[in-house]
Amino acid sequence: MYLHGTSKVNAAGHLEIGGCDVVELKQTYGTPLYIMDEELIRRRAREYRQAFEASGLTFQVAYASKAFSTLAMCRIADEEGLSLDVVSDGELHTALKAGFPAHRIHFHGNNKTPAEIEMAMDAQIGCFVADNFIELQMLQAIAAEQGRKVSILLRVTPGVEAHTHEYISTGQTDSKFGFDIQNGTALEAVKAAAELPNLELLGLHSHIGSQIFETDGFEMAVERVAGFARSVKDQLDVEFKVVNLGGGFGIRYTEGDTPLEVAEYVKAITDAVKKSFADIGSQLPQIWVEPGRSIVGDAGTTLYTVGTSKDIPGVRKYVAVDGGMTDNPRPALYESKYEAMLANRAGDANEETVSIAGKCCESGDMLIWDLELPKPNTGDLLAVACTGAYNYAMASNYNRIRRPAVVFVKDGLSDLVVRRESLDDITDNDVIPARLAKQSVEAK
Repeated sequence: MYLHGTSKVNAAGHLEIGGCDVVELKQTYGTPLYIMDEELIRRRAREYRQAFEASGLTFQVAYASKAFSTLAMCRIADEEGLSLDVVSDGELHTALKAGFPAHRIHFHGNNKTPAEIEMAMDAQIGCFVADNFIELQMLQAIAAEQGRKVSILLRVTPGVEAHTHEYISTGQTDSKFGFDIQNGTALEAVKAAAELPNLELLGLHSHIGSQIFETDGFEMAVERVAGFARSVKDQLDVEFKVVNLGGGFGIRYTEGDTPLEVAEYVKAITDAVKKSFADIGSQLPQIWVEPGRSIVGDAGTTLYTVGTSKDIPGVRKYVAVDGGMTDNPRPALYESKYEAMLANRAGDANEETVSIAGKCCESGDMLIWDLELPKPNTGDLLAVACTGAYNYAMASNYNRIRRPAVVFVKDGLSDLVVRRESLDDITDNDVIPARLAKQSVEAK
């Protein structure tokens, strides 16, 4: 397993992250356990800011909280000078409860409810990213009712298809997101927004997908957006102050993944902006981006305890762990690949090929197929790398399995940032109607 960030094998032959022996973390917090390398998270955030500072452009780096949203993560994003994008009242509530500055929050989503819009306006967030004509009218009506003027970006689809999984590709024409540039919808949206008195149109938002390893898609998106901005300037005499190019910067999950350094992505984007926007308007627009996975993805490791196994001669050996698709649904959703190691026997040589199964009542609950490991024993600890993004965020209670705890580790210290759910947590929102309670009593 590739060792990311502060991860290393210590003198005891155990995996160590942030100066913490994962065997000791298991004893303290149990498993499954999400372990987040705080130093690596902060390093990634600084890499983005430093790369944009070197470009000379005015910018905002907004952490995409959909990747991993907790109170502690919002505090780190604030401390590192990031903005924040949210896509629901839950993510907004988390940010506000963490004390994140509302003026640095951007609200996304293709189906914001009136209640969510009102909540965000009451908090006086920095910007809405408007996704459709119905939303524009809702924003105008609610802003007018509250006597406010709110800032918006229009999300546009530039017709760029990123080289990624179809479920996480968003910049093509056939997408549920945004106003399409190629069919003229985006131009109509600019006209509509310009006529709504309680909306201030700052600019455009474009996001082409996720887990992208090349710069050409971003460069093409900049060219398409710039071409559209030039057309808007010529036809409507409207200039855009902000161009948000979204996120999607890839990370290394397995050996076949070849992400670029953060600075390379940023330089390609900022060079393309300088070139493509040089003759549009009086000055270059502010550049905003929204990295999520690339800030927290490889900072996360999930620790499991090995349980049962099943050896089918001539076919495969299944090794089951105490988690699975409830804490990591990405293999089932996207056929995602991961690397892993026996964390308590990190120095042992690989002896056999096994497939890691989860404990859910689903044949598809498989975390890793055909993994080379030392011969696993019941009670061993399996560490799966790069689970910091979209794992805790997508975790569920399928089979009424409790969601794991999350700890941040740094400089030899561990801090619990999300407690493990209890059995009572599983039933706390359940309600037994009076008629059923009565029947139960009578049945006894």
